[in-house]
Amino acid sequence: MNNTEKLWALGQSVWYDNIQRSLLRNGEMAGMIARGEIRGVTSNPSIFMNAIAKTSDYDESLKPLSDSALSAEEIFFRLAIEDIQAAADLFLPLYQESGGADGYVSLEVSPFLADKSAETLAQAEALWRRVKRPNLMIKIPATKAGLPAIQAAIAAGINVNVTLIFSLERHDEVMEAYLSGLEKRAQAGLPLGEVSSVASFFISRVDSHIDPRLQVSAAPDAQALAGRAAIANARLAYAQFLRVFSSERFTRLEAKGARKQRPLWASTSTKNPAYRDVLYVEELIGADSVNTVPPQTLAAFLDHGRVRESIGEDLDEARALFDRLEALGILMPQVTAQLEAEGVKAFADAFRVLLDAVADRRRA
Repeated sequence: MNNTEKLWALGQSVWYDNIQRSLLRNGEMAGMIARGEIRGVTSNPSIFMNAIAKTSDYDESLKPLSDSALSAEEIFFRLAIEDIQAAADLFLPLYQESGGADGYVSLEVSPFLADKSAETLAQAEALWRRVKRPNLMIKIPATKAGLPAIQAAIAAGINVNVTLIFSLERHDEVMEAYLSGLEKRAQAGLPLGEVSSVASFFISRVDSHIDPRLQVSAAPDAQALAGRAAIANARLAYAQFLRVFSSERFTRLEAKGARKQRPLWASTSTKNPAYRDVLYVEELIGADSVNTVPPQTLAAFLDHGRVRESIGEDLDEARALFDRLEALGILMPQVTAQLEAEGVKAFADAFRVLLDAVADRRRA
């Protein structure tokens, strides 16, 4: 039993935060599935930017599109949909075997739509129709404008990976959007069991933002707090998840077949080389959750990861940590608002570079 299979035995799924055409064609991804190393795939504009801009994998598909009147964005989505469909087909047996618990492949709406509810929903619906795979998840950002689109997509029966969650407050709003969407389906007499969702809670960027502020603080205990905020934030988010999905409100929906909206730990590669390279996997292990890991983190965890059910540890310490940070002038609402804005911008910037790369390849 490898380390990710040990996680599955504790109720946590590992998804692969990477997609590339060569992985689909050379049998590498199929092998990872067969070995039980991964149970799903996530993608984002940065991942596709690296795949398309830095490899020749897509040139064959680009050639027939080069003289078309299609925009660079439409060409990108055609290329991405080919990959997403191929990956979804690889994962379909796992999806069926797990009863729809795992085997999902995620495709994100355009980051340019992060502040546009109606356009986000329209694109989510269009991508859902075009991919035509039951194990597709559409990624929608947890911006204020994204929340109504999330609710409407769930009500329409679209699987949703809610991305870019940084704060506990926004996590509550995301779970509310999910439950409200399910309730609308129930009221319309539509089945609930075929709709699935995860709430992608971002991890490492919290420490990357807070740690430098602690390092320049004159407070005697400030540096001892470094590397702790991201894990504490996620553990409190998991406590929220337990509360909401054991409530009477959800129990009524569950009786009609509804699934829990599992928390998914995203951005789990360790940015600070002083920290253990599997820190954000080992410390966030718990039932009914997902950890999506990039290639280097997956390889490290398979090699030397330690498995224990860790997600519920030190909750009182986590709350006390944020009180201490506040006393140092580090206010989590401000931190998470900035991280959300930076996250939206980073994905939009990557998408812009991606479209430029598509246009360049098209001309070539």
